Formats: sequence, structure tokens, C-alpha cells
Amino acid sequence: MREPRVLVVQHEDGCPPGLLGDWLVEAGTVLDVLAADRAGAAGVPRDLAQAGADALIVLGGQMGAGDDDVAPWLPAVRDLLRTTVAAGAPVLGVCLGHQLLAAALGGRVARAAAVRAGLQPVGWTPEAATDPLVGPVLAADPDAPAFHWNRDVVVEPAPGTVVLARTADGAPQVVRVGPQAWGIQAHPEVDAAIVAGWEAEAAGAGEPVSAPALAAQVAAAQDRLVRAWRPLAGAFADRVRAAT
Repeated sequence: MREPRVLVVQHEDGCPPGLLGDWLVEAGTVLDVLAADRAGAAGVPRDLAQAGADALIVLGGQMGAGDDDVAPWLPAVRDLLRTTVAAGAPVLGVCLGHQLLAAALGGRVARAAAVRAGLQPVGWTPEAATDPLVGPVLAADPDAPAFHWNRDVVVEPAPGTVVLARTADGAPQVVRVGPQAWGIQAHPEVDAAIVAGWEAEAAGAGEPVSAPALAAQVAAAQDRLVRAWRPLAGAFADRVRAAT
């Protein structure tokens, strides 16, 4: 049997696969990371067959899901999400990737009133317990938090979306669209070093977030976050293997 391969669309160096990538490799998948900001629209494949991959992960970034003027590769990424969902292959969108998934499939994304940053509770819905991707997260620690850092939110999920978790203000926090496509507004991939880089970048741009010491929050909760969210990677790897 050939190795299961995951195409990972990365929008900027500061938003890498991080822990999620490490866990997927440990689970036996091969990651092909596409630096979309350097590859440009022409470097984004039309579908997974062109990429030689079995599944797709789209990561986060500072741009919004509709900021095509800032990030001209985004239309190609939305097209790739559509073709991958239509093909029934496994998909995971993280933060911006979650928003792009919604926008690609007919949902709507808008700017929130303020940046949401820091550890947040996960408002699981009853459907989450039996979901093949996030059910294992609940089994590991149903009360574990998730780390958020986002300016935009999905305000209208795509048709057919099953909401698996909501934030305190009711926005979709984790969703499934069809049998094998998921979006998560939070960042299961981050460790303290990644978040420290985001804090430094925000401070350098004169945009400090309201919650201080975010990297310290993550460092203090790291063991619990890993225990809770590592099973998500294992469950996704299972779906990838089944798709090979």
C-alpha cells in the first residue's frame, strides 16, 4: 500500500502545520506543504489528483477569506476546496481555512467586532459526540479549551453544514460539511513558540491584542491541549488512509 499523502496549504511562514503536522506524521501520513504565498495562484493545484494527494488541510493566516487583493491565491484555494469536497476526499480547514471552506461552499464570512484571542471554551453540540473527527477529542477531554486568534468569523454556514461546536457568542466553532470535510475556527496546531511569534508580529504592527501573555497561556495549558487535540489528528489520519 502506498503512503497516504496530505496536501497542506500554508498561507504564511508564521502559520505552519505545527503540532497538527507532527501528529499527522506520527500517525503515518506524509505531508506535502504548499507555501501558497510563494507559489501564487498558478502554484495551487486544481484538485488533489494533480497534487498526488489523498486529503487536504488549509491552514490559517492574517488575511481574510475574501482578501483576494492581498492574497491573490485565495480564489484558487477556494476552488481547490470545492473540488476536494465534491470528490469526497478528507478536508480540514483551520481558522482561515475554516472560513475559506465556508465561503467556497456558499457560506458567508464577516469581520467580528473584536479580535478573539486566547484559550476559549469549546461549545460542543450533541452531534459532536458521534462525529468521526471530533468525537475522539470529546472522549479524551470534553472540557478542554481551544486556542483562538481570529478577526473574522463564519456568520452563515454553507448549506448542509452540521455545527459541531459554537463559541460563546454563537458563531460556528467546529463544523462538518458533507461526510468528510471539517472546519475548526480554533488553532489545535499551535504551541507557545508559534503564539509568541504572533504576539511579536502583532506588537510590531502596533496591533496588540486585548488578552496579554497569550504564549504563556498556551505553555501553561500545553499538556492538556495536546492530550485533547492529538486524537483529532489521529482520526483525520484514519480518514486519509481509508481514502488511499
